[in-house]
Amino acid sequence: MTIDYHLSKICHITKRNKRRNVDGSFKGKVALEPIQEKLTLSELAAKYDVFPTQISDWEKAFIAGSGSVFDDIKAKKAEDVTALYQQIGRLQMDLAFLEKRYD
Repeated sequence: MTIDYHLSKICHITKRNKRRNVDGSFKGKVALEPIQEKLTLSELAAKYDVFPTQISDWEKAFIAGSGSVFDDIKAKKAEDVTALYQQIGRLQMDLAFLEKRYD
């Protein structure tokens, strides 16, 4: 084997050791893949250039946090209803004031 071959292996290893920051959308996309069960963890790791354990961790976090999506929707809806009731109260006060003023 030549020196170039060994150097290419060393460069590949050092290239892999660099820490990479990924955003949430990438993690979500990768976390959905094992749920669909089209590819194995090893194949997914090679496809996305991450470790299989990382994919498993992201999948577990995705499944654990998926319920909060619906909780957030319910909380937002409650906030919207509260804001609408406040606006109705202000409009009723304005209407009462105007009726009193022009009667």
